[in-house]
Amino acid sequence: MTNSPLRLGVNIDHVATLRNARGSAYPDPVRAALIAQEAGADGITAHLREDRRHIVDADIDRIMAAIDLPLNFEMATTAEMQAIALRHKPHAVCLVPEKREERTTEGGLDVASDIARLTDYIAPLREAGSRVSLFISHDERQIEAAVAVRAPVIELHTGRYCDLVAEGQEEAAALELAALMKGAQIAHAAGLEVHAGHGLSFATVQPFAATPEIRELNIGHFLISEAVFMGLAPAITEMRRLMAAARS
Repeated sequence: MTNSPLRLGVNIDHVATLRNARGSAYPDPVRAALIAQEAGADGITAHLREDRRHIVDADIDRIMAAIDLPLNFEMATTAEMQAIALRHKPHAVCLVPEKREERTTEGGLDVASDIARLTDYIAPLREAGSRVSLFISHDERQIEAAVAVRAPVIELHTGRYCDLVAEGQEEAAALELAALMKGAQIAHAAGLEVHAGHGLSFATVQPFAATPEIRELNIGHFLISEAVFMGLAPAITEMRRLMAAARS
């Protein structure tokens, strides 16, 4: 399983953040999506938040028209977002928790406390042909709940591990990494496809790339940040190199 294909999804949200800071037409997230496609990304991820703080509705229209890659459409579990997803029918829909006051997604979706509603919410998305993934923690209860609501994919939240590494808390980081690896194994054994993402960088990507149960990594903020210094295509190329080295 170690040599199974590992996909890279590039999140372009923060290209739109830069654009919106000045209210200009640039930098254009569609251009970033096309560069990512040319540089070897396997998919494009975009989060249409309720407050539209970065990606906006027109961006989704233009991205889907421009790229040949699958779109992973991140969204909150609201009626508005469900209607947008059903209109566009993206390749994948990733359901995430969302709070207006947060800077970024702070934790995983609490599926275990919302099984009945999420089962009903997911059903039409699945029927429309979108692969539904749930952005969750490594908690076994949440993984079991993902199975219960019939979501074929989970994405494990790697943000806490990345924060601990950045803070130099080696022991705590090792424990968090072990818990994430165990979660990936449990989810894979339960028949779920396992993805991972949030906060991943050159310094933190390799343990997840080396994990045979993980099939896809979604990375955005670091790649867009690194693009300021080295360019987006070289940043993606280097990330793919590190992923390939760890996978082999």
